[in-house]
Amino acid sequence: MADRGAVVVIGGTSGIGREVAKRYADAGRRVILSGRDEGRAAATAAELGGDTAGVAVDLSVPETIAPALADIGAVDYLVIAAIERDANKIREFDFARATRLVTLKLVGYAEVVHALHDRFHERSAVVLFGGLAMVRPYIGSTTVTTVNGGVSSMIRTLALELAPVRFNTLHPGIVGDTPTWAGNDAKLAEVLARTPTGRLVKTEDIVGATAFLLENEAVNGINLEVDGGWMLM
Repeated sequence: MADRGAVVVIGGTSGIGREVAKRYADAGRRVILSGRDEGRAAATAAELGGDTAGVAVDLSVPETIAPALADIGAVDYLVIAAIERDANKIREFDFARATRLVTLKLVGYAEVVHALHDRFHERSAVVLFGGLAMVRPYIGSTTVTTVNGGVSSMIRTLALELAPVRFNTLHPGIVGDTPTWAGNDAKLAEVLARTPTGRLVKTEDIVGATAFLLENEAVNGINLEVDGGWMLM
């Protein structure tokens, strides 16, 4: 892209989002990453270096999203990796937590796209993060399963409405080297035993898959599961 716009990573202060931001910062791209806390976002941007900036964005408060992103110029790539995990069993259902998660992931994701849509161009691409709970539920996953299923469908409408901008969703499996799974050796061993590749998914695998979805201009409107074949067994 001759006149490059920004790579925007919503949820870029930690975990996979941070590593996606790092990949593009290391490549010399202009990167804008977000977190809920302005200080943390700025600190992460400083750590990554290069032409990287941090902004505060809270997806659970949709009315604040557009003002927070108002100063962003042209956008080549948008990654929305911000997630929250919620075990919310129906017998003890916490509707406030459920409402927050639905707002964050379904309304918040859509509002980010709305806020930035006039900054996209014909070769821009967007990757949303879902999760395999949409097809492999667990006790307490009703809200998580529902919103991830919603994200898997959202990309189809967005790809039609905002064509030729491309939209895809990435559904990671259990990523063994993330802080979420640190110390949970029993669960990781169980997952490994059911994974045909004989290795756990790593953060670098998810970062590579994100880059593929962003950069391959023939890929549009797909849900990509990156799990080493875990869902086969």
